[in-house]
This record gives sequence, C-alpha cells and structure tokens, in this order.
Amino acid sequence: MIVERLGELKWLKATMSQPVGMCVEVAAHPEGVAVRHSVTPEDGAIVYTCEEFAAFLDGAKRGEFDHLV
Repeated sequence: MIVERLGELKWLKATMSQPVGMCVEVAAHPEGVAVRHSVTPEDGAIVYTCEEFAAFLDGAKRGEFDHLV
C-alpha cells in the first residue's frame, strides 16, 4: 500500500547512514511498517504488513540480498 499522508510517525534509519543521509527510513504504522526514502520523504511511503517486513528482515539477516551491494 502506498501512502502519501503519514501523520506524525516516528521515522528511524540505520545509524550507518547518518553521515551520508541517503537511506531508507522506517516507521511503525497502524497497518504494519512504513518505508520511505530519506532524501524525498514528500514522495510518500510504502506500508508493508508486519509479516512482509519480518520476512524481508529475515532474508537480510541470512545474507540473501548481499549480492545487491
């Protein structure tokens, strides 16, 4: 689900992105987890269910996406 108005969500990003500032940000959302680009937050966000986001995190922890970077 793509959302444009996200209210007063508390956005977080990885501490490793702080010096550069170009990263994705995540926030708890009533329908799951909202994800947006930190440089263009006005473009809105995509909201994933908690189950979808957990599956992504599990894959990332297992190294399934390491070949992308």
